[in-house]
Amino acid sequence: MTASLPLRVVVVDDQALMRTGFRMILESAGIDVVGEADNGRDALDVIRQTRPDVVLMDIRMPGLDGIEATRLLTVDPAVDSRVLILTTFDLDEYVYNALRAGAAGFLLKDAPPETLIHAVEVIAAGEALLSPSITRRLVEEFARSSKTAGPTRAGLHDLTERETEVLESMASGRSNAEIAEHLFVGETTIKTHVGRVLMKLGVRDRVQAVVLAYESGLVQPGRPLDHGENPDQP
Repeated sequence: MTASLPLRVVVVDDQALMRTGFRMILESAGIDVVGEADNGRDALDVIRQTRPDVVLMDIRMPGLDGIEATRLLTVDPAVDSRVLILTTFDLDEYVYNALRAGAAGFLLKDAPPETLIHAVEVIAAGEALLSPSITRRLVEEFARSSKTAGPTRAGLHDLTERETEVLESMASGRSNAEIAEHLFVGETTIKTHVGRVLMKLGVRDRVQAVVLAYESGLVQPGRPLDHGENPDQP
């Protein structure tokens, strides 16, 4: 059996010590850090040259910030790298804007090393880092505080009843395995449903689908968690 290639990551942060720390953690887990940048503009060049699997992207940087850099990357057909936003608790609004710009998830800068490694692996595998309840509360807060409801995406009307259930479960923060258990079907079936939901909605990944679900009103902010879920658990 041929061993899989190590994951490739670019670290973007305007603090050299942060970049060094992230590099040491990732490389200790066998993940290749193939480039670094201290601002969004240089990050675009490094990412287009190295084509990493995942980009760790800071938000506030000189010149081009992380949100605009993310937006430019996710609309570039030549780039298929997935962006993991690095943030702190006081940047929630910026994080929400970054998710809307196309980021695949976010991670707090003071997260423990094992959480960082897991986050990179999850993002690289095509999942969204939406499981922690803080992410759900973040999306709900800013969907609720939006002055005007976003336009309803036509694709929502094309979803089957089961696909709508899957989208609602995605919005609650469930992984594919958890959705499969919740709906009593196989995980492969859920992956197929998720793919169809993304295609019908015309979105890049499940993060964008979840944001759309809240902004369109399909999922109501503040809806109680079902089946005894604990909002303080991932």
